[in-house]
Amino acid sequence: MAPTDFDRLIDRRDTASQKWEKYRDQEILPMWVADTDFMAPAAVLEALHERVDHGVFGYTNTPAVLNEQVCERLQRLYNWSVSSDELVWLPGLVCGLHLACRTAAGPGEAVMSPQPIYPPFMSAPRLSERELITLPMTHVEGRMRIDFDALEQAITAQTRLLLFCNPHNPGGTVYRREELEQLAEILIRHDLLVCSDEIHCDLILEPGLTHIPLASLNDEIAARTITLMAPSKTYNIAGLGCSFAVIQEPQLRRRFQRARKGIVPDVNLMGYTAAQAAYADGDEWNRAQLDYLRENRDYLIEQINALPGLKLNNIEATYLAWIDVSGAKLENPAYFFEQAGVGMSPGRDFGDDRYMRLNFGCPRARLEEAVERIRRALLNSLPA
Repeated sequence: MAPTDFDRLIDRRDTASQKWEKYRDQEILPMWVADTDFMAPAAVLEALHERVDHGVFGYTNTPAVLNEQVCERLQRLYNWSVSSDELVWLPGLVCGLHLACRTAAGPGEAVMSPQPIYPPFMSAPRLSERELITLPMTHVEGRMRIDFDALEQAITAQTRLLLFCNPHNPGGTVYRREELEQLAEILIRHDLLVCSDEIHCDLILEPGLTHIPLASLNDEIAARTITLMAPSKTYNIAGLGCSFAVIQEPQLRRRFQRARKGIVPDVNLMGYTAAQAAYADGDEWNRAQLDYLRENRDYLIEQINALPGLKLNNIEATYLAWIDVSGAKLENPAYFFEQAGVGMSPGRDFGDDRYMRLNFGCPRARLEEAVERIRRALLNSLPA
């Protein structure tokens, strides 16, 4: 089955797209929220058409074959042995963060999160009436990762949970085995639980790097880990709402399931259908996507680092660039770039207003146009 034509410019206007509706009737390229502008794999489209043709859309259980696919995939890709009863299916990853906070900590107890981070990491503890403790990230040879010394110093008697993200969003850091082992040792020694968001695990761009699930290190860390994964980012099916948690410790899994009961709905049948098709027949498509994204990344790094006041480090994973705009001395970076015709995610939403996040999961022509708009705006802002 031929991969998608990633150069194809698909018109997403008038489709109620969250990404494109934000700048409706404005000459602004939307490059903010994390979905791509690529058509989903043909296998996914065919499976959805077949399900629609069936014509009955009743309440749906998790397909047994999908559980088997996920377990086989985790074993094949990560040498991680997981059984079907250790999977908890969810209609999205963000609700998993909220459930983890309610599962691991009581009202008034503390949840830790690195910063900068995907915004729901900071809102989930607060909305759960848990204390939020933010942890600084440190830069090591152009890579941004958790400051492990700061992590240990920040732990209090009330701390129950760490929210972790690997690959990290924003920035795309892929944690190395020795870093994960160091993190696991700290968590075990302080008797903390961890919720590990690994939704971008299939989007590793840097040759030679592989994703390592935190819970796959050993039984001791697995027993205190809630791992969140999904096909949504990889295959551009986020709108179909299908994610899963891997929780291997039975008591922790029961607490998590009890927290979602009556509040978090089941996955809809179209989400299950798309996930099953993607995991069955989407690997070739994703390999082609990764090649395309890698070229977009390399182009973007070269172009951004040639512009005055901007800096972009290597992006090991994801299609999300974390651009340091502090050198441009902009009073309101988000507004400046929107006026230039490029809509990015403001760094302040992630906890660091020196940055902007740009989604390069788009056809090259659109990325080139965005870079040209940014270039013109920056050059025009320079003193004469």
